[in-house]
Amino acid sequence: MIYRALQTGQDFFHPLRSMARGLGGAMAPLETPGLPGLKMLRAAFEVFGHSGISSTRPAFGLAPVRVGNRLVEIGEEVVASTPFADLLHFKKDIDLALPRVLVVAPMSGHFATLLRNTVQVLLQDHDVYITDWRNAREVPLSAGRFGLDEFAETVMQFLEAIGPGGHVLAVCQPVVAVLTAVAVMAEDRSPFSPRSMTLMAGPIDARQHPTEVNNLAASKEIGWFERSLIAEVPWRYKGAGRRVYPGALQLSAFMSMNMDRHVKAHRDQFWALFKGDAAKAAQHRRFYDEYLAVMDLPAEFFLETVKTIFQDHLLAKGELTWRGRPVRPEAIRRTAVMAVEGEKDDICGIGQTMAALDLCRSVPVTMRSYHLQTGVGHYGVFSGRRWAQAIYPRVREMIQANEG
Repeated sequence: MIYRALQTGQDFFHPLRSMARGLGGAMAPLETPGLPGLKMLRAAFEVFGHSGISSTRPAFGLAPVRVGNRLVEIGEEVVASTPFADLLHFKKDIDLALPRVLVVAPMSGHFATLLRNTVQVLLQDHDVYITDWRNAREVPLSAGRFGLDEFAETVMQFLEAIGPGGHVLAVCQPVVAVLTAVAVMAEDRSPFSPRSMTLMAGPIDARQHPTEVNNLAASKEIGWFERSLIAEVPWRYKGAGRRVYPGALQLSAFMSMNMDRHVKAHRDQFWALFKGDAAKAAQHRRFYDEYLAVMDLPAEFFLETVKTIFQDHLLAKGELTWRGRPVRPEAIRRTAVMAVEGEKDDICGIGQTMAALDLCRSVPVTMRSYHLQTGVGHYGVFSGRRWAQAIYPRVREMIQANEG
């Protein structure tokens, strides 16, 4: 019933929003200074028309990057696949060998394109790959389950696909799965173990300075989450019958945490359109086109994440298992570890990611590093000016120091 109600709402508003966008465009040539009401009506149509939820993955649309003294175009190629993800390579037509970095995107309701700016900045000095997760409603039931074990296994498979001597960078939620994968690979002495592991703003130990997100996850028993938030994909999609946590629900939860900010943003967009501030209006549209594009999560993954990471804290307590075997971060010896956090992060509190440095106690102190970025919230850790100018140089330095 949850999914049907959400989909019915989207189906109802979709033609209305399409019509509003069309009317807004048609009214643009008719605007004159003597008809301010027409400008206000057009602005209202535009705001309404671009405020709907989408389940289509946006394009990365990466800009060329400067390598040496030339600008290089960025291409995209899928180099490996599983039923739930593609390994996407951002290729550059150059002969220069650069450090290979696997970016592990969160499976948290948004597509991997949420890390567009993360990738754009990394591409300056690295050969970049990313986990391009599929919308669970498009994955047939025959593909099987997808939980934390499968997530960590996908990371291992993709590290093998990029070859020996790579690096891995995890943003937000996947830090636990990435640390799990690297620990298992280290214990197995895999030749594909990464040379460095960067963990950014993720809940290695959610007991440290818990946020509203942490408190919500701990406030209900796991059965409540399963009864209240899990739905079955309708027949009209490839994943019909698969149990999922709908992306629209996750988006609603994110937006409710900062509803005043989102209301103000759309109000500002109205006035930007009314005043003809095209640059500001386009910036708003780009952000919300991405933010409102959502994907469903496999139910197993969502429920196991809540239970294992946010309620039972199994990794932090040394009790996590992968495929039935203990996960031992202390087995990691030759992979450098860096933890990055944001001072004003209201999703992942200070100390939650830093906890990885203590768990990886066999890594030499000189190969463990920590960076707390002042003045940024959660998204500022991996996107925007502070990421590019303050955080990225530290990440680049750590990767380069462990490249040879």
